[in-house]
Amino acid sequence: MNIIIINGPNLNLLGKREPEIYGNETFEDFFFLLKKKYSSLNLSYFQSNIEGEIISKIQETGFNYDGIILNAAAYTHTSIGIADAVKAVTTPVVEVHISNTFSRESYRHVSYISPNAKGVIIGFGLNSYELAIKSFL
Repeated sequence: MNIIIINGPNLNLLGKREPEIYGNETFEDFFFLLKKKYSSLNLSYFQSNIEGEIISKIQETGFNYDGIILNAAAYTHTSIGIADAVKAVTTPVVEVHISNTFSRESYRHVSYISPNAKGVIIGFGLNSYELAIKSFL
């Protein structure tokens, strides 16, 4: 089973950025543990701060992967282009957020991605990604 995790802007700063919200662990360290725990899966990871690169990766993997786990970060609330890419592909997409976006600023309560996602997992820290993996099993 091929599953890709696609992370959006500023998630490359996990472990450094606002640890009271996002924790102290880097995504790379967490991803290493995920790959070890789910060694029977072909897990891959892509991160970009650039909207067009995220769209291109969704298009590239969205017809031949078994699942996409997408944390579009701030683009969740602004990008019609990413939403359209999710809608255009046949691979199911699970939208993930580390923090509970509904307990934060009101502009984070709107997602352009959710209407076209298989499901949404928010607020469980980095474990949100593992819950998304389990949703594909």
